[in-house]
Amino acid sequence: MRRISGAQGIVETLVSEGVDTVFGYPGGTVLELFDALYDATDKIRVIEPTHEQHGCHSADGYARATGKTGVVIATSGPGATNLVTGIATAYLDSVPLVAITGNVSNQMIGTDAFQELDITGVTLPITKHNYFVRDANRLQEVLREAFRLANSGRRGPVLVDIPADVQRAMIDWQDAGPLPADEPPRASRDELEAAATAINRSRRPFVYFGGGAVWSGASQEIIDFAKKIGAPIGCSLMGVSGVPTDAPGFLGMEGMHGHFASTRAMYECDCLIALGARFNDRSTGDRTKFAPSGKVVHVDVDTSEFSKSLEDQVEVKSDVRAFLEDVAELIEPNTHEEWVRHVRELRAQERGYADYREGLTPKNVMEAIDAARSEDVAVVTDVGQHQMWAAQYLRFTRPRTFITSGGLGTMGFGLGAANGVALATGRPSILVTGDGSFAMDMAEMITAADHHIPVCIVLLNNGVLGMVRQMQSLFKGQRYAMTTLRHGGADFCAIARGMGAEATRVQTIEEFSEALGRALLAQSDPATAGPKLIEVPIDKDEFVTPVLRIGASMDELIVNMDDVRARMGR
Repeated sequence: MRRISGAQGIVETLVSEGVDTVFGYPGGTVLELFDALYDATDKIRVIEPTHEQHGCHSADGYARATGKTGVVIATSGPGATNLVTGIATAYLDSVPLVAITGNVSNQMIGTDAFQELDITGVTLPITKHNYFVRDANRLQEVLREAFRLANSGRRGPVLVDIPADVQRAMIDWQDAGPLPADEPPRASRDELEAAATAINRSRRPFVYFGGGAVWSGASQEIIDFAKKIGAPIGCSLMGVSGVPTDAPGFLGMEGMHGHFASTRAMYECDCLIALGARFNDRSTGDRTKFAPSGKVVHVDVDTSEFSKSLEDQVEVKSDVRAFLEDVAELIEPNTHEEWVRHVRELRAQERGYADYREGLTPKNVMEAIDAARSEDVAVVTDVGQHQMWAAQYLRFTRPRTFITSGGLGTMGFGLGAANGVALATGRPSILVTGDGSFAMDMAEMITAADHHIPVCIVLLNNGVLGMVRQMQSLFKGQRYAMTTLRHGGADFCAIARGMGAEATRVQTIEEFSEALGRALLAQSDPATAGPKLIEVPIDKDEFVTPVLRIGASMDELIVNMDDVRARMGR
């Protein structure tokens, strides 16, 4: 038993939970905590972002790349509210995160003191749970429980709000290790038999997996399962990198901006086996017309997802990998030759829609990124057209190497997350971003420069909000309301250099390939590691295809630029 302060107890708990990096911004109500962290720099690395939101995204990226729980710290009031978007981003994508905020001292609670805020009330809808710790003797108990909750079941963020006097208070401390995460749920025999019956009776099965399958570590099990039942495989945006791009039967991401063959096969199947995925509207389109002849076998650890968006005929509460292991003995091998032949025809049709232009096109840029990076270098994206091009064209062999904001679609997510990924893995990360998103998070180049974080930034600059402008082109009569960016003339390379980054602007695909190769090579040497920006100009009328009007049915996909030009009357 030792006598230590509450703040020291917080740090002791972080160390016992295996935390080696925290992202935090100091302030008045966390003075004690940062003072305690100052004494623990041999155990915990503290990264100070330029803004609390970026720090939260960094902790998020750290968690997605490693599977560990990310940690972010902020002061009360605006420091705490600056975390809200980052917490919501993690919540919508089921990312384990512990956010620790300071608050005013207990005796000042409820007096509208300077920077007092009820952050637990603010974040209640976007956390798995949150705590307001008014008694220092409960700190260890609460923090251990917060880490257990964040990384159990359907993972997600937990917030712990701690008044300043609780951090200062002296307490008796006895070391205690982390609480084990809850055992993943496994399906009952009845659930397994119901699922197997639906799968064995199908003639056109389709395996659809999402982020839950990635967190489960079920990559090989998905491939083996699909091969056994003769089913093609597709994924949600959150599932990208969950199986190798060249895995047998894998058709890629499906949905509004997904691969044509994957989207059509999912729409036409008669048994949709959903593994750790929710049916976002971007995946289904008009839900009243989705899978009109198909049964849905839905496997998830979170029962609140069952029949929330689609009617699930078979509901299985289970970890994805556990389900695939347990159901294997009940599944009958099948080839479904007619269905496989039809899917092969869909893939051939998709190849006919491909963009084969030469030059500095989005597809060619993504292929150049693939050629330059090693398979263990993660790609992070912001949100917009560039995000979809990355998901469509990049190739992956390892899970957790595609990091993006899916559920919330958070512009400004990318650079903070890319910093977190690089720090977590000890390898360079590549950020693919657009000028709209980059304007929201480019200050994090300062953080990357200060800490020599090896992040390579590929900035696709078209001077517009590309995804919104694309929708205006197709669905709003080409009325470009406020999507031509005021910073269209900004010199991003000069800005980057002013923040301590290296920067270059390219004009050809050959120049881009050379610049990215040099940037990645420089990241391998600690003396030259740090943020490297490559600005790539692209045309404002580059489109993401396929594309679907919001609310339309998946059989109304606009599949290529010929369809786009026809829709625009060109």
